[in-house]
Amino acid sequence: MSIATTMIIRLEIRKSVASFGDVASGIAAAGGDIVAIDVIRAGKDVTTRDITVNVQDAANGDIISILSKMPGIKIINVSDRTFLAHLGGKIEITPKMPIKNREDLSLVYTPGVARVCTAIAEDPRKAYSLTMKRNTVAVVSDGTAVLGLGDIGPEAAMPVMEGKAMLFKQLANIDAFPLCLNTKDPDEIINIVKAVSPGFGGINLEDISSPRCFEIERRLAEELDIPVFHDDQHGTSVVAFAGLLNALKVVNKSIENARIVVVGIGAAGVSICNLLLAAGARYIYAVDREGVLRKDLQYDNPEWQKLAAATNPEGIEGGITEVIRGADVFIGVSRGGILTVDHLKSMASDNIVFAMANPTPEIEPDLAEPFVRVLATGRSDYPNQINNVLCFPGIFRGALDCRARTVNLEMKLAAAKAIASVVHPDELNEQYIIPSIFNEKVVEQVRLAVIQAAISTDAARRIPKDVAAITE
Repeated sequence: MSIATTMIIRLEIRKSVASFGDVASGIAAAGGDIVAIDVIRAGKDVTTRDITVNVQDAANGDIISILSKMPGIKIINVSDRTFLAHLGGKIEITPKMPIKNREDLSLVYTPGVARVCTAIAEDPRKAYSLTMKRNTVAVVSDGTAVLGLGDIGPEAAMPVMEGKAMLFKQLANIDAFPLCLNTKDPDEIINIVKAVSPGFGGINLEDISSPRCFEIERRLAEELDIPVFHDDQHGTSVVAFAGLLNALKVVNKSIENARIVVVGIGAAGVSICNLLLAAGARYIYAVDREGVLRKDLQYDNPEWQKLAAATNPEGIEGGITEVIRGADVFIGVSRGGILTVDHLKSMASDNIVFAMANPTPEIEPDLAEPFVRVLATGRSDYPNQINNVLCFPGIFRGALDCRARTVNLEMKLAAAKAIASVVHPDELNEQYIIPSIFNEKVVEQVRLAVIQAAISTDAARRIPKDVAAITE
C-alpha cells in the first residue's frame, strides 16, 4: 500500500489542441482524484490552471508522465503539499521575552546572566528553575530504523524527529529538540547523550535499530538521573496494552487466561511481551522469522533468550500457523501480508487482532473484519488506531513535572491504564477501544497517572501542587 498525498500541478492548456477534459481523463487514468481547480490566467489561446490532485505516492510519476506527453499541455510546476510543509524545517526557537534595549540585554545576557550562572554552579538543582531544562526533551536517533524505511541515516531521520518535536509541543507543551547522530556505535551514542544531558530534562530515543536499542536505553537509564524512554519499544507497548485492556472487556476475557500471539520480536515486540507479562499475562507466544521462541533453544539475542524463558509455557514448536490455533489475541508488529484468513478462522471465538505493521498491516482490515471480533491497526483510516502519540506526550509531561529519575515499569503500566480509562464504559465497543490522539483528556490522564506512579515508587523528586492537592 502507498501513502496518500496531495500534489498541485500548474499547467498551460492550449485551447486549439487540448481541453481540460483531456487533462482530467489523464489524471483519472493514472489513479489521481481531482479535488480543486483554480484558473490562474485565462487567455484567448492559452489557459493556466492549478489542479489539486489526491494521489497515492506510486501514482505521482504516472500522472506527470501522462500529462507531459499530451499535445497542447505544458507543465509549469508541480508542488507536493507534504514537501511544502517541510520546507525550511517544521520547528524553530522563539524567545520568551523581547530584547529591545540595553537593559533587556543585560538581564538575559552579560552581565546579569553571570549571577544566575553562579547560583546554578553553587546548587546544580537550580538548573531546573533557572533554565529550560525542566521542560526540555532531546529526541535522539541514529537513523537506523526510521519508520518502515530502515537504515536511511541521520539526515534523512531529521523530518521524523522534527515531527516528534512538534507533537511534544502541541500536545504537552514540551520543548523537544532533534539530535540525529552520525554514528551507529552504541558506546558513542551513549557517551554523546550523556555529554549533552545537562541541558535536558528527559531523553526520548527514537528509531534506533534492534538489538542495539536495548543496550543503549538500559545503560543510559542506569547512568543518567533523568528519564530515558525508547518510544519505539515502550510507546508501542503502552498503547497496545491500553487497547488490549479495553478489547478484553468487550469480549469478556481476562488477560491472565488469554492466549496471546505476538509476531515481530524486535524493539516493539519485546517490549509488548514484557509489559503483558508484568500485567499478568500467562500464555504469550513470541514469534519471529525463526518461529516461536522456545526455552529449549539458544538465541544470539539476549532479549530473545530472556523472553523465551518467560513465554510459550507448553513449548509449542513451529510458526504462526501452529501457535495461532485457538489463540484469543494476535498482536502484529512485523510486516504486511503475513496473516491470512485461514489463520483468523483457526483462532478462538471472539478473537482480537491488532495488525499494527505500517503502512501495510499484517492483513488488510477489509479482508480481516468478517473473521475478527475486535480489530485494531496502526492506520488512521480505520477505527482503533494504535498510535504512540497517545503515550509519549503524557508520559514525558508527567515525568518532567515530578522531575522523575526514570520511567519505570509501574509508570508505563499506569500510563496504559490511564489511556484505556479515557474511553468511557458506556462508549466502549468493538469500534472504539482506544481514544483519539486529539482527545485532550489523554495527556491529562496519562500525566496524572505517571506522576502518581512515580511518587509511589520513589522515582519522583518533587510533587506538583495539583497532584499534592489530590492526594491530601
